[in-house]
Amino acid sequence: MIELVIFDCDGVLIDSERLAVKVDAIVLDALGWPMAEQEIVDRFVGRSHAAMTADIEAHLGRPLPAGWEAEFQPLYDDVFARELVPVEGITEALDAITLPTCVASSSSHRRLRATLGLTGLHERFAGRIFSAEEVEHGKPAPDLFLHAARTLGVDPAACVVVEDSPFGVAAARAAKMRAFGYSGGLTRPERLAGPDTVVFDDMRKLPALLAEL
Repeated sequence: MIELVIFDCDGVLIDSERLAVKVDAIVLDALGWPMAEQEIVDRFVGRSHAAMTADIEAHLGRPLPAGWEAEFQPLYDDVFARELVPVEGITEALDAITLPTCVASSSSHRRLRATLGLTGLHERFAGRIFSAEEVEHGKPAPDLFLHAARTLGVDPAACVVVEDSPFGVAAARAAKMRAFGYSGGLTRPERLAGPDTVVFDDMRKLPALLAEL
C-alpha cells in the first residue's frame, strides 16, 4: 500500500526549469564555462546547487569565492517573479490525490519558500518540505528521499516518488521507492525510463496512475 507520495519541486510542481536553464547559461558564461542549454539540462537539472558548484570548480580548476551566487541571484528572482507558474495540470492532480504528500527537492529552503509561494503551492505542503541542504549527499543518492520518509514515519517501501530528472529517478530507485518519471518538461522520456519507473507526460494522469498500484 502507498502511504506517501514524494514530489520533487522544480519541473514537477513548478515550471521553473525552462526559466532557470536560461539564467544558468548566462551564469556559466560569466564564470568562464559557456554551455548550451541542452547540455545544462542533461548535466545539472535535478542536482543540488552544491553539486553544480563542485562541477564548475572542477572544470575551472579553482574554487569559486564565498558568496559567488549573490551576484546572480537577482536574475533568477526577477524571472521567477515575472513568469513562474505551476506545472500544467499539477493543481488538478493534487486536488485529486488523497494520499499523504510531501516535497523533497534539490533546491534550498530559501528558494522553495519563494517559488512555491509565488505559485500558490506552499500551503499545500507546509511542514512537509525537505531540501537537499538537510542531507550529506544530494540526488542521485537516496539520502533526501530516505530522510523525508524517516521524518514522516513511513517505510521507504510504502513511498512513491514523482520526478522529472534522471538524477531524481536514480535517487528513488536507490531508495527502493517506485518512481513516476514526468516527461512533460525538459527531460527526454528515454532518460527517465528504467526499472520500477512509470514514465508519463501529463500531470492530470498521475492520480489514476497512483490508483493502479
